[in-house]
Amino acid sequence: MKSMIILSLILLIPGVLSAQSKVSGQVFEYQHNKKEPIIGANVYWAETSIGASTNEEGKFHLPWQDGPSKLVVSFVGYTPDTLLVSKPDQSLQINLLQDEQLDEVTVAARQAGTHISRLNPITSMEITSAELCKAACCSLAESFETNASVDVSYTDAATGAKQIQLLGLSGTYVQMLSENLPTSRGLGATYGLDFVPGPWMESIQVSKGSASVSNGYESLTGQINVEYKKPATSETLFVNGFTSSSGRFESNVNTGFDVGEKWKTALLAHASTDSRENDHNGDGFLDEPLTRRYIFMNRWESPITNHLTTQFGLKVLDEERTGGQATYNRSIDPMDQEAYGILIDSRNLEAFFKAGYTFPGDGDKSVAFISNYTFHDQASVYGHRFYDATQNYLAGNLILASHFGQPERHKYTTGLSYLYDDLREDLSGDLTNIMATDGSRTEHVTGAYFQYTYTLPDKLTVLTGLRGDYHNLYDFFITPRMHVRYTPNEHIVVRASAGKGYRTPNTLAENNAFLASSRHIFIDDQVDMEEGWNYGLNVTNYIHFGLRELTLNVEYYRTSFKNQLVIDLDQDAREVHFYNLTGASFSNVLQAEASMEVVRGLDIVAAWRLNDVQLTTNDVLQQKALQSKYRGLLNFSYATPLPRWQFDFTTQFSGPGRIPSTEGNPVALQRPADFSAFQIYNTQITRYFKNWDFYAGIENIGDFTQHAPIIDAENPFGEHFDSSLIWGPMKGRKFYFGFRFSIDRV
Repeated sequence: MKSMIILSLILLIPGVLSAQSKVSGQVFEYQHNKKEPIIGANVYWAETSIGASTNEEGKFHLPWQDGPSKLVVSFVGYTPDTLLVSKPDQSLQINLLQDEQLDEVTVAARQAGTHISRLNPITSMEITSAELCKAACCSLAESFETNASVDVSYTDAATGAKQIQLLGLSGTYVQMLSENLPTSRGLGATYGLDFVPGPWMESIQVSKGSASVSNGYESLTGQINVEYKKPATSETLFVNGFTSSSGRFESNVNTGFDVGEKWKTALLAHASTDSRENDHNGDGFLDEPLTRRYIFMNRWESPITNHLTTQFGLKVLDEERTGGQATYNRSIDPMDQEAYGILIDSRNLEAFFKAGYTFPGDGDKSVAFISNYTFHDQASVYGHRFYDATQNYLAGNLILASHFGQPERHKYTTGLSYLYDDLREDLSGDLTNIMATDGSRTEHVTGAYFQYTYTLPDKLTVLTGLRGDYHNLYDFFITPRMHVRYTPNEHIVVRASAGKGYRTPNTLAENNAFLASSRHIFIDDQVDMEEGWNYGLNVTNYIHFGLRELTLNVEYYRTSFKNQLVIDLDQDAREVHFYNLTGASFSNVLQAEASMEVVRGLDIVAAWRLNDVQLTTNDVLQQKALQSKYRGLLNFSYATPLPRWQFDFTTQFSGPGRIPSTEGNPVALQRPADFSAFQIYNTQITRYFKNWDFYAGIENIGDFTQHAPIIDAENPFGEHFDSSLIWGPMKGRKFYFGFRFSIDRV
């Protein structure tokens, strides 16, 4: 503990500070009544060579000119704007209008819905609200259908739980954030992807590789950060309605308004139900659970003074899931009926607080405190097994951001963090096949970190970070990370990264879907902290064809584990073993992606990814089970001028993979050793009006589903019942229709 205190004191020693007046702002346009940043716009002082390009948020910073000056803002296909700026230290909001006088040959390129940050040394992409609207996007789980990097799949064939994969590995190795606050940890990781309504999201940021040390030590393969609609920019009124042929009905409403002169607030509400019993393959089990879900959020923000701002908010959720056999009756005691049922009732409360202070006269020096609290309660039934759990999570982060000398070259971030995580588990009922100790645990983690950024404008950015954490269960450990961004010319960006990550496994909380199986469950008495390294190389090339730009991106990432919680399905067809890694485990991922607006209004994205994911199970290093060897994506998106109509078509390619051996089962209940490649096709048509959007689409046009996903579905209480061997879609063809109505803020 003494070393921890010394490290904290060293990291908080302030550097030499200097002040410089600046002008900053954001360049944007309105699309479909929504504020969308313009990326790469030119912003410069008239009659000088001093200028900048807007970043992925449309924001810019320029040094003050020591007197009233004209600021010019331009972007191809938009009408340039010139502003007279009379004083520094102000944030400008600049709305550019599309130049309707340009003919079809010279009109601007359409803004991409997903783009890779040109400035961030960490490989990161932003999925905008425009991209989210290309598909149904009812929740975070459905937000990546047009994305080549993130995969979403079911964890099993019975509970409806979904998981993401990034860099070929499970989503548990991805740090999930809500506005840069950790979330979906432990219990929330299992069903949390459905707890974020799609229409609530302003954007999603996906970063690959080890992330910034300021956000903690857990990010091993990357981060996914969700930005919700803000009180200052939320619509005055937004209403969304959605229905599908699978029996889903959903509604979302949000509003934002001022309260007094300084305070702004936003209210967001969600209600949805899956009410139809769908059994696509006729095995007697529901393809997806019946659900009833209510979510409400209220958030506030205010500039208390010119230099002090604050935000806080509250989100509550109530959800019921009913799965299993179609004949199961939720109102009858599980022990008093022959049908096999799955009940999962979740109650979730999240609260957050942020406060930031910018030092007068120096916009590059600030101090902030952010904190969030999550309470999650889950009461669940799997046949004759009962799993009840409660989790309380509290995190706080005190951050100082400043610079050494010239702020544009030498910046640093340092701070202190604290994490409290208490998980209580209660497993009861028929436990004859479960060999496991109580998984309840309490974590206290105190940490300190320092991150330095060196920037050689327009050429080089080096970000290095180091943090030390003391864990009450795993003692003291160090997390080093480094990212480099190099731009040899204006068309090429090269990034390299290396970093370490740790994670506390929550064996049963994150894998309770295995309770919906007759497999014998063996969990080691002592499960250690997971530990691994991630290395990455990314090259992005921007090639111009006249006024259009082709973006080519090639990347390679390797994740190598020193220790890992192994989920072993290979030892026996009727067993699953959880234990610490005893051999090698690694993931090699190579991905290439190309995107371009080939003709006016038509965007094409094509991507291909090779997955080499190997894990030592049953004392053999072998390809990870139920993992496709490759993934591909081809997306066409066409929008008519203004736009009035938009047409989207997406093909997802999934390669073959290995299925754990089922030779121990009777011949009729055995499965092949491998699954074959398959494709999924989705399409959507959208019609835009002044305040209304109407959209209709088809998911899984080819109606492809995994054949007989549940082993021995006729005997769910028998010894061979197994719903865990999932590699393909569970739901067949689905038609849907929705609308969006919005009144924008004035």
